[in-house]
Amino acid sequence: MKMTDLIAQKRDGGVLSTEEIQWMIQGFTEGSIPDYQMSAMCMAILLKGMDDREVLDLTTAMVNSGEVLDLSPIEGIKADKHSTGGVGDKTSLVLCPMVAACGLKIAKMSGRGLGHTGGTIDKLESFPGFSTELTEEQFFENVNRHGIAIMGQTADLAPADKKLYALRDVTGTVPSIPLIVSSIMSKKLASGSDVIVLDVKCGDGAFMKTLEGAEELADNLTRIGRLAGKKCAALITDMDQPLGWTVGNALEVKEALAVLRGEDPEGDLMLLCMSLGSLLLMEAGYADSYGEADAILREAVESGRALDKLAELVKAQGGDERAVYDPELLPRAPVTCEVPSTETGYVSRIHAEAVGLVSMGLGGGRAKKEDPIDPAVGVVLHKKLGDAVTKGESLATLHAASEDSAAEAAEKLRQCFEFSAVPVEKPPFIKKIL
Repeated sequence: MKMTDLIAQKRDGGVLSTEEIQWMIQGFTEGSIPDYQMSAMCMAILLKGMDDREVLDLTTAMVNSGEVLDLSPIEGIKADKHSTGGVGDKTSLVLCPMVAACGLKIAKMSGRGLGHTGGTIDKLESFPGFSTELTEEQFFENVNRHGIAIMGQTADLAPADKKLYALRDVTGTVPSIPLIVSSIMSKKLASGSDVIVLDVKCGDGAFMKTLEGAEELADNLTRIGRLAGKKCAALITDMDQPLGWTVGNALEVKEALAVLRGEDPEGDLMLLCMSLGSLLLMEAGYADSYGEADAILREAVESGRALDKLAELVKAQGGDERAVYDPELLPRAPVTCEVPSTETGYVSRIHAEAVGLVSMGLGGGRAKKEDPIDPAVGVVLHKKLGDAVTKGESLATLHAASEDSAAEAAEKLRQCFEFSAVPVEKPPFIKKIL
């Protein structure tokens, strides 16, 4: 085979065979196919697309480019969740212990954040001593014993995806649906779970800015997951404003703890976790209907079992579980600063991505992967879309490392809010279930 022939074939709208895709991914991973040729192929795929068989073959080839985690030592059905990313997304901190408290095994591999927010691991490391550096044996043992474990992604998991994503990032080919789907699903399939739920974000703070784009991505993700033999479902959820009330690692942990204590039963974070959790329980056969699943999950929260499960996870992975019950033990910023409204009216827009960048500027995210994260800093919102506000009333509280960084962030955060003189309808949070 010749890579130039495959590039021309796809450029002209042709279909690549299973063998051609396998050969291409193997050669690219090993280094025999250079970056410039794979860049040309990525652009051809972006422009001409791929059919389901091609996408499944591409995903499978990327899975087989490295280690595939065999979860057979873990008893029972194993579940996982993936979010396409957003601002203030602390879903795993609530969803995973909630579902594990209902008996479904959570064997999750997570990463660190790059950009405006920390990843799940960064948030969990707000608990003093918490570690995700587990061996496979420890990972399996913890899931069998506690029903839940969260470990860092290994370098050997889908290495073709890491190499290909870095190339797409600098060649303008990130938005390709086939390449996005194969990237996400290769990591999920290599992680070995039986049931996967996907939270596809849509709006200002999401990768997919439009509902149409989010629907296309969610439909493709679930279809490829099912073709690969997995139970798979997806939600499309709103990201035109941050999820919940907090942006920043320890602040998001504190909010997650409050939700697990049942303190915000009607909030968007609780709604999201109940919806994703219900899909997981139904797909895994733990409930026959959405209503039954909802009742099971609510009992886990109201009884305190979900919060106890998080404490169990934290303790099992070296963390101080006392912080689960006493959030004052979590990192706290030395400076707090209120951001007052300059207008009276109704919040008509919150630029979610810009709020995330404010948190990042305070030290809550990374511009480069080697950047340190300050777990204590971030933003606590007091107003969301549609809320009434009077001039001088606090829109948010900033948590900062210094007075100077707080003052700079306050000016930027004011610009994240827009106002209307007349009432504003609150948008639906869950856009669609697939």
